Amino acid sequence: MSDVTAVENLVVKHRLLKKEIAKVIVGQEEVIDQILLSIFSGGHALLIGVPGLAKTLMVNTIAKALGLDFKRIQFTPDLMPSDILGSEILDENRHFKFIKGPIFSNIILADEINRTPPKTQAALLEAMQERSVTVAGNHYKLSLPYFVLATQNPIEQEGTYPLPEAQLDRFMFAINLDYPSFQEEVDVVKATTSNKEQAVEPLFSASEITEIQQLVRRVPVADNVIEYAVRMVGKSRPNGQATPDLIKNYVDWGAGPRASQNLVLAAKAHAILNGKFSPDIENIQAVASGILRHRIIRNYKAEAEGITEDQIIQSLF
Repeated sequence: MSDVTAVENLVVKHRLLKKEIAKVIVGQEEVIDQILLSIFSGGHALLIGVPGLAKTLMVNTIAKALGLDFKRIQFTPDLMPSDILGSEILDENRHFKFIKGPIFSNIILADEINRTPPKTQAALLEAMQERSVTVAGNHYKLSLPYFVLATQNPIEQEGTYPLPEAQLDRFMFAINLDYPSFQEEVDVVKATTSNKEQAVEPLFSASEITEIQQLVRRVPVADNVIEYAVRMVGKSRPNGQATPDLIKNYVDWGAGPRASQNLVLAAKAHAILNGKFSPDIENIQAVASGILRHRIIRNYKAEAEGITEDQIIQSLF
């Protein structure tokens, strides 16, 4: 099958996928779009939202519709690396046997990742980066596709360990989850307080998702689009040559080269899901907020004056 046909098929299946997810999840279209972009680009995502916004249900529904395995890990202050990676035990023949932890799944929901100590966070982040884990000197490959969706509560709570900037950079997207609108909340309450169960049909398989990730990487990109992405990321750094005044005044730390790579990859996925065979500057702008939001570190002045990350990103266009 040619790449052109593959893109045309994907556009149709993507539309069906959105309908399938909408059977269970009311609204939140932008959030679902960014999660799907992240999966199809082979990246990971960070969901930032208050508790109780059905994050687990959303990820579980997306996993079912994509035909992938799903596991949820609740991060707590006493969680150890072996609790997520797995551990070796002595079997009845006195041989060591490896029992796989919950990290061995296609889609992982790492719930409240900022509530667990750095040692356990690091174990998860190694798996995200390397797509493999090392336990007692043995190397175990994770099954592909492999996607981590971590959640952070924005409410400053006791006993949280915020992710360091270098670890935040491992996430392709940071996605803000807001409260539903009045009508959406009415629909949610209607749907969840009756005894009607909506079954979600799997529309893809693990191997198809891997093929889509390879298709995204094969999408051609014009040099001017890549240069636009790199220039935009460069302008987010306070000490850059062409940095706007807003950035110089309100930003402590800008985005690194990984942001440029992710911008181009996500723009490729965004283009083909919308039936285009090559991304343009509009596609870069469409994915910029999710990709730069957690990579731009505001200074105290920006926080005092209420300047948000999204306002700063808009100024880069």
